Amino acid sequence: MNRNWVFGKSIPFPCMRVFWVCSSLAAQKWVSSFSPSKSLDWHALLFLFLVILCLNPSHSVDLNPQDGASLLAFKSSIQDPNKNLSSWIGSNCSDWTGIACENKTGRVVSIKLSDMNLSGQINPGLCNLSFLEHLILSQNNFSCSIPTCFGNLIRLRTVDLSGNRFQGVVPETLMKLENLEELVLVGNQYLKGPIPSWIGNFSTKLQKLDLGFNSFSGELPESLSNSTSLKYLDLRNNYLKGNVFDFQQPLVLLNLMSNRFSGTLPCFSACKQSLTVLNLANNSIFGGVPTCIASLRALVQLNLSSNHLTYKMSPRLLFSEQLLVLDLSNNDIYGPLPSRIVETIEKSGLVLLDLSHNRFSGGIPSKITELRSLQALFLSHNLLVGEIPARIGNLTYLQVIDLSYNFLSGSIPLNIVGCFQLLALILNNNNLSGEIQPELDALDSLKILDISNNMISGEVPLTLAGCKSLEIVDFSSNNLSGNLNDAITKWSNLRYLSLARNKFIGNLPSWLFAFEVIQLMDFSSNKFSGSIPDVNFNICSNFNSGDISRPSKDPFAAKKVVNFKVSTVVDVGSELRFNYDLSSAVGIDLSNNLLHGSIPEGLFSLEGLQYLNLSYNSLEGQLPGLENMQSVRALDLSHNYLSGEIPGNISILEDLTLLDLSYNCFSGLVSEKQGFKRFPGAFAGNPELCVESSGEGCRSTGYPTVPGKISDSESEGPISVWVFCLSAFVSFYLGTVSLLCSARARNYFLHTKA
Repeated sequence: MNRNWVFGKSIPFPCMRVFWVCSSLAAQKWVSSFSPSKSLDWHALLFLFLVILCLNPSHSVDLNPQDGASLLAFKSSIQDPNKNLSSWIGSNCSDWTGIACENKTGRVVSIKLSDMNLSGQINPGLCNLSFLEHLILSQNNFSCSIPTCFGNLIRLRTVDLSGNRFQGVVPETLMKLENLEELVLVGNQYLKGPIPSWIGNFSTKLQKLDLGFNSFSGELPESLSNSTSLKYLDLRNNYLKGNVFDFQQPLVLLNLMSNRFSGTLPCFSACKQSLTVLNLANNSIFGGVPTCIASLRALVQLNLSSNHLTYKMSPRLLFSEQLLVLDLSNNDIYGPLPSRIVETIEKSGLVLLDLSHNRFSGGIPSKITELRSLQALFLSHNLLVGEIPARIGNLTYLQVIDLSYNFLSGSIPLNIVGCFQLLALILNNNNLSGEIQPELDALDSLKILDISNNMISGEVPLTLAGCKSLEIVDFSSNNLSGNLNDAITKWSNLRYLSLARNKFIGNLPSWLFAFEVIQLMDFSSNKFSGSIPDVNFNICSNFNSGDISRPSKDPFAAKKVVNFKVSTVVDVGSELRFNYDLSSAVGIDLSNNLLHGSIPEGLFSLEGLQYLNLSYNSLEGQLPGLENMQSVRALDLSHNYLSGEIPGNISILEDLTLLDLSYNCFSGLVSEKQGFKRFPGAFAGNPELCVESSGEGCRSTGYPTVPGKISDSESEGPISVWVFCLSAFVSFYLGTVSLLCSARARNYFLHTKA
């Protein structure tokens, strides 16, 4: 069937010829005749008329009545909530949405009904379309079995049922489709059973087989290893097992990731000049990376991550300049980092190198800084020592550097500002020292800056105000000092800020709650003094939003409050996309400082706040009502000098898991009706406070008011060991919860780590 396309519309060939001739005749007149002050002459008008005529031909193709009846039977058995098939009326085939007919006979040759929210059963009448060549029902909600009668459609060249909920097994009748070129069943999680043994030899024309994201099990059929026409094989995210074949045909793409394959890596010798994508990630493949893998000369992407690969990398493992992505992360490979990755570094197009989560040791080779096309470098979670290469700034295309969780020393090289496109600089958990260089303000695209858990000292430079794109900043667990300056106020997109466990001093600034999209701020374990600023808390949208997703009921989930994952994706055009996911509770931690004065009432009106920790300060005054904190999970005001009565009823705070008001100066009666019964021990160390207990009347907590002190003559009171441990594990932060529990002291420290 010969069809021509102009402006996305199909035009019969004779009309296309007229279109070309007319356009040639009129083109000369078009420029001279058309101007703002003159009307189109008759040549131009004729040209426009013929264009309109060709795009909307007067003749139409009449839909074959028998095929029309089959389509209407199909329509009658499905649900079409968006009325996409309401155009299926009349006899003009071009009016029927998603249907294409043969010009002369009107027989249906193509059905394309993608992403229309269709559901229901597929009527067997569809299988009467004997001239059908393309059947595409992808991205809908069909939940039936694949009809066995599809095997009767012997002219089919394409079957795409992806992104539905088809269930059961692949019907044996499909083996009759001898002309099939593409079979795409990806994304039907209820398709199960073994992959049919005939799948590789039923059609000598099959080029693409995509069965990914289903529930197929068993081993690979032998027929797949020698299907001569097969070029693209994608079986990712199933439950397949066994060894990986050394395929005998020249595959272009092989994706077997996220299965249960084991054994060692084959050489894929038949694919030396053809294979561009090899993805075996997230399986159980063991042994080393064979040097013969480097003989795959067309290879563009190689992903062997999350397996059980071990041994050293051979210096003879040198890839061609075609390689764009090399991911060997999450294995057990040891030894020094390879000094060379590709045969000719100067010609290398490598954009992503991920060797993280292995056991590489030694220093970072300087040759890495010669991979000029590199956009993402992941070397985290290894045993690397020495300094960051001074010439790292030569990698001017770098968007992500992650060297975290190693033993790197020295200072952050000033040359790193040469990576002016940098979006994420992640250097946490090393032995880095020195100061934050003022010149880092040149990284004005930076979104993530994590230098936590190092030995960096000095003050935060004012020049960092130039990093206006920052969203995640973690300076925690260093030796930083001085007052907070106004540079931080320029980070208007800030979502997460941690300055915990440093040596900062001075008053908390008035701009502390001026960030619109902040999710979590942690200033704990410093030497901040003065009072908590009483400002407009309504600026922070996350603190005030009551529509945030409800947290897990599991109290131990609170241990992992903050986590961000940086990922990069290389698309077909070899461009790298940077993504990160911030999984963070909404919280504030000002604990373990030298703060005094009263707590601003506005803090207790934040409907979106999940965590608030003001413990281990010298705060005083009365406690406002807690009823407005609708999302709060953990509230720790212990070890302060708060006084007065315990206000309000907290029974409506369904998500509250941890409440600690111990070691303050509260007084009066805590009624059982106030809903505090589920927090035994929350009021320990408030001797003037009586807690009503069922059947026992009012009981004094019996502890002195001096924070952290318990007299030798007093017992532990009503706090049982298991409740105390539960409270300790429910924390504000991802990190280590340290618990010291004795008859004389109850101190736990809440730490933050992203």
